[in-house]
Amino acid sequence: MPQHIDRPEPRGQVIAAVLAIGAIYLALPRNVVVGPIWLLPTVIVVLLVPTVVSHRVGKQSLNRLLGFIINGITTVALIGSVILLVRLLPTHRESPLQLLRSGGLLWLTNVIVFALWYWRLDGGGPTLRQKLKKFGSTSFLFPQMQVPHDEREEFACARWRPRFIDYLFVAFTQSSTFGPTDAPLLARWAKVLAMIQIFISLSIVVLLISAAVGAL
Repeated sequence: MPQHIDRPEPRGQVIAAVLAIGAIYLALPRNVVVGPIWLLPTVIVVLLVPTVVSHRVGKQSLNRLLGFIINGITTVALIGSVILLVRLLPTHRESPLQLLRSGGLLWLTNVIVFALWYWRLDGGGPTLRQKLKKFGSTSFLFPQMQVPHDEREEFACARWRPRFIDYLFVAFTQSSTFGPTDAPLLARWAKVLAMIQIFISLSIVVLLISAAVGAL
């Protein structure tokens, strides 16, 4: 018999993650930011307000649409900044320390951006997951899902389903190890996004190593 989860999924961590992307972009050097440095943080705040309001008043279709728009804009901004960083490296116009700082901030942005995608898409999104109240995930095989059914009460995971922090951990480990770790990927869309995330992470790490070697 399927197990059901009755607790609503909190959104505070997601809001903090989206705002963190805007804050990171304010800390980036101007030459690795697409457009005015204030543009992305302003767009994030402007879109985040109606996103939160639409969720609170129950307009879930609008909330989902705005969520996808925010994710899409931050993803494009991330890719654009990584491209600018790649083009900047051979010019030697920035110090190795500045390049390392830019690469580290973009690596962190990569983790957050794809964690938001995994959270937004898994099981049809947070709204549908809350409505169905099912155990576990449909796109990732989390360790809690591998515990035998009759042992889940003992391990306190009988009524478990992933929260944003779980997707953040998946994104962090994939960016760190260039592959899935504790949560194998089940859905094809997750595998495609993971390949993009790992490619971006690998590109940044290669740039960081190049900058470090150049500083020797």
